[in-house]
Amino acid sequence: MIELESVTGDPVQLRRAYGCFPSGVTAVCAWAGGVPVGIAASSFTSVSVDPPLVSLCVQNSSTTWPRLRTAPRLGVSVLGQDQNGAVAWLDCSIHSEVPAGDHAIVLLRIHALRAEPDDAPLVFHGSRFRQLAAV
Repeated sequence: MIELESVTGDPVQLRRAYGCFPSGVTAVCAWAGGVPVGIAASSFTSVSVDPPLVSLCVQNSSTTWPRLRTAPRLGVSVLGQDQNGAVAWLDCSIHSEVPAGDHAIVLLRIHALRAEPDDAPLVFHGSRFRQLAAV
């Protein structure tokens, strides 16, 4: 039988557990106020095919998200393992935002995309960037 620790409220305890789940790394960018603005987000996931939705989580204390949210369209790039290219590009608009503790869950509607599924993505796991290995 596995013994569980009670959640103590220590962010290190939670981050250690959250870090056990690998995620991709995205760059969310737009032109806001005539200048390029962007954030990195590893809390990105697919949500729905119909309608085409993805989500990301944004920390409430972010000073960049308020600037990005005003843009009519957001570009989401799923970074490739070389961190200079991308394996997928999404042209999105904000569908809705849901308050969630110290973050907001942002649902994005996809309007256009390009995908390179044979290219390897960048992976964030255990607080480190990693590469996938074929088995």
